Amino acid sequence: MGTPEISLPVLRAVAKEHEVAAVYTRPDASSGRGREVVQSPVKKEALQLGIPVMQPANFKDSHTVSALQAFRPELILVVAYGVILPKTVLAVPPLGAVNVHFSILPRYRGASPVAGAILAGDRFTGVSIMLMEAGIDTGPVLSVSQVPIFSWDNTLSLSRRLAGISGGVTGEVLAAWRNKEIVPRLQDGSRATYSGIIRKEDGAISWEEEAGLIWRKAKAYFPWPGIYTTWRGKILKLTEVEPVPYEGPAEPGQVVKLECGADICAGVATGKGLLGIRRIQLEGKKEVTITEFVRGQREFIGSILPD
Repeated sequence: MGTPEISLPVLRAVAKEHEVAAVYTRPDASSGRGREVVQSPVKKEALQLGIPVMQPANFKDSHTVSALQAFRPELILVVAYGVILPKTVLAVPPLGAVNVHFSILPRYRGASPVAGAILAGDRFTGVSIMLMEAGIDTGPVLSVSQVPIFSWDNTLSLSRRLAGISGGVTGEVLAAWRNKEIVPRLQDGSRATYSGIIRKEDGAISWEEEAGLIWRKAKAYFPWPGIYTTWRGKILKLTEVEPVPYEGPAEPGQVVKLECGADICAGVATGKGLLGIRRIQLEGKKEVTITEFVRGQREFIGSILPD
């Protein structure tokens, strides 16, 4: 059971070593200006592998649960599915439902664990493979693989790296679980943290925050929703930023001119520190370097954001 691109390494690995009775993924969705119906990456891969595809909106209907039972699954494997599984589904397979979760549980339970780790400035994260139960990511852990978080990582790059690792370890963990070679480890609920659903408004910049936090948000919210402010009543996306040294006087939100070292010719003062800008995109325009933007919008220097 899975939907996005990051589910694919596990699907491919498991399909090589096990009989996959069916793949469950989210229903096809309309996308783009033409509202073209788009299949999920997992559906496309399953069809190429010749695996039956099921796409229920949820499991509230008894017929949907009965259809799952008809496959007689020994185990259910979940990777970023996006649909809540009720107890009636979790009880179907004799070996239980196993979830591949991109964090070191109990840290960052919830919908956006990769972004949560980047936002917090963690140096490490990982892949937890756990047994599912009624609570959100509360089940006993079968395996944990730890990886470093690099300064250049964003949610997209880190998710892909974690997905690749999960594809390599899931098959081994499932085999060991099937052979009763793993003792599940209970989570310490007192150490749990949560990362909720990311919304578009989360990307709106508060210039009272420190530059380091805004920088981490830029990485955590890439590719969506990104970080943004307004200038002259239009959305202004800051697509590539980093904190830079600055000692001059400036109020939060004020755009200041910098020497063009490392392609950073402007920055914005924050509650603590200066956020240097490398690339920027004004609503209705293409993304450009800050050098190109300032050359065409000279009044940008000295303005106060949001404007």
